[in-house]
Amino acid sequence: MKIGFDAKRAFLNSSGLGNYSRNTINALHQYFPDNRYVLFTPEIKKELFHHYEKFDVISPDSSVSKIFKSLWRSFSVSGQLQKQELDIFHGLSNELPDGIHKTKVPSVVTIHDLIFMRFPHFYKPIDRNIYYRKVKYACSAATKIIAISNQTKEDIIHYFKVDPEKIEVVYQSVSPRYFEIKDPGHLLEKYQLPEKFILSVGTIEHRKNQLSLLKAVRAGKIETSVVFVGTPTVYTAELLKFISDYQLGEQIKFLSNIPRKDLAGLFQLAALSVYIPLFEGFGLPVIESMASGCPVVTSNVSALPETAGGAALLCNPVDDEEIAGAIRQLLENENIRNEFISKGREWAKHFHPAYFSEKMISLYSRILS
Repeated sequence: MKIGFDAKRAFLNSSGLGNYSRNTINALHQYFPDNRYVLFTPEIKKELFHHYEKFDVISPDSSVSKIFKSLWRSFSVSGQLQKQELDIFHGLSNELPDGIHKTKVPSVVTIHDLIFMRFPHFYKPIDRNIYYRKVKYACSAATKIIAISNQTKEDIIHYFKVDPEKIEVVYQSVSPRYFEIKDPGHLLEKYQLPEKFILSVGTIEHRKNQLSLLKAVRAGKIETSVVFVGTPTVYTAELLKFISDYQLGEQIKFLSNIPRKDLAGLFQLAALSVYIPLFEGFGLPVIESMASGCPVVTSNVSALPETAGGAALLCNPVDDEEIAGAIRQLLENENIRNEFISKGREWAKHFHPAYFSEKMISLYSRILS
């Protein structure tokens, strides 16, 4: 098969959609190397997507298209699909190029979540309108829709009235580095970390709800250090104010732009991982934690119980005492801690790239047949 991908996020996004895109493309190449993979991207940034040279990469080649990169991605890619003689095209991040429905190329789109519909106040009106138009078109034009969780599938049906038969749930994969057991002790010195710490990974934003972790630490009188890893936003100011008001400065550390190989090591070193968003379409850090042998506390809302698969401690993301109680269980009870480490490693196997790539190739083949 010759398979095309909208690979913008693989080259330009360091987390979230970028991880999904890179993990998908790399897994397919590793386990099904006989296929040919063509990546369409408005820009190439090799810092995020290493060894991209092993793929066919198509990007703007004229001076005009290089200036108007977003327009090239939205309106010019469709015209190239048949020229490339693709068997199938996959939009990895909620959208398909305009006009793809007029081509003869079957298409798949992965929808990650519809948070902009559920929580519109988190987004600017212009952004909501753009997201709505793109997702609506993609759901209409796609031959098949991939939802990364049953929660997302239900939301697609509810908000866009899509036939359930058109949607297939395929859980995303985790980078193989999280399954590799290494000795990451050198990272403690590299990032000036204490021997024992709680890890919280994710963009520092209101929806990810890091402030509730700080409130739980204070409410539960938890003295273990907390390390936040993620891109800061304006929400960071709320965390810093809380830290200052309650004199938690020496207990809290912020890190960003951490290489993925180092992040896997931080999960292995952490006493536990806390990931408690208010809403999530999937929650990749939960599985990254489990694959690394790090026990997890996560939210009992949206897709997170589904993602956790009974292998994490669940809590109400806005109940400080409940969050603190779950953290204390994993910090203070070695039997419970070991139980969830074991459960997590076993559950994470369902998200190994080998398993994921087989499901993807099976889906592509069924569409083509």
